[in-house]
Amino acid sequence: MRIAAAQFASVPGDVGANVHAMHGLLDAASGRGADLVVFSELAVTGYELELIAKDPALWVAPDDPRLDPIREACRAHRTAAVVNCAAARTDSERPAITSLVIDSRGELLTRYEKRHLHGPELDVFAAGTAEGRFTLGGVRFALAICYDNRFPELAERAKDDNCQVYVASSALDVENDSFEAVYPVRARDNGLYVVLGNAVGFSGAGDCRGGSAVWGPDGSVIVDAGEAAPGLAVAELPFRS
Repeated sequence: MRIAAAQFASVPGDVGANVHAMHGLLDAASGRGADLVVFSELAVTGYELELIAKDPALWVAPDDPRLDPIREACRAHRTAAVVNCAAARTDSERPAITSLVIDSRGELLTRYEKRHLHGPELDVFAAGTAEGRFTLGGVRFALAICYDNRFPELAERAKDDNCQVYVASSALDVENDSFEAVYPVRARDNGLYVVLGNAVGFSGAGDCRGGSAVWGPDGSVIVDAGEAAPGLAVAELPFRS
C-alpha cells in the first residue's frame, strides 16, 4: 500500500481553487501509485477562522457538489482521500473541523470531527466526540487533526483498537515542535505508521512550513515533502492494498 501526504498553499476562502489544487495533487499521487492521499487541516478553505465564522457558505457538506472534482479524481484513479474542511453539523449552529474520507469509488467512507479545539477555534467550531476509524485495503486507520495529536491517549486508543496507520491533518507553523516532539513519539510509542498532511504558506495558523511526512513505527522519518513548496511525500507501507 502506498500513502501520500500532500501539501499546498490554500487560497483563503476559495473552495473552488483549493479543490482544483487538491484534484491536481490526487492526479500526481495516482501517478506515483498512491492508494490514499492525506490533505492538511482546513485545506478546502485554508486555516482562515474569521472567514469561516463570518460566512457559512464556506461550510462544506459531505455530499457538497463543490467536492465533485475530488470524488471524480478518486473514482478515476481508484485512490482514496482524506479531505479536511469546515463541515456543517445538524446538531449545532457551529461547524466542525472535519476530515472526510472519500474512498476509491468517490463515496464517503467516514467522517471525523476534531475533538480537541485550540485557542480561537473554541469560538468558531463545535468539538467532535467520536473516534475516527476506517479500513482501506484491509488496513485499519485512525484519524486525528492537529491539536488532537498533543493528546497521547488518542494514539494509544488507536493502538488498542488494532489500527496500523495514524493519519494527522494539520496546520503547523515554522516554530511548531510537533515534527520532533509529537509525531515521531506517537509512532514510536504505539508502533504505528504516522502520516502528516501539513499546510504550506501564510494563513491564520501563521507561516506554515510544509514538511508533510510519513514516520515508521520506530519513530524515524520514511519520507517527507520538504518545506515551503507544494508537493507530496509518498511512502510504500508493508501492507497489501
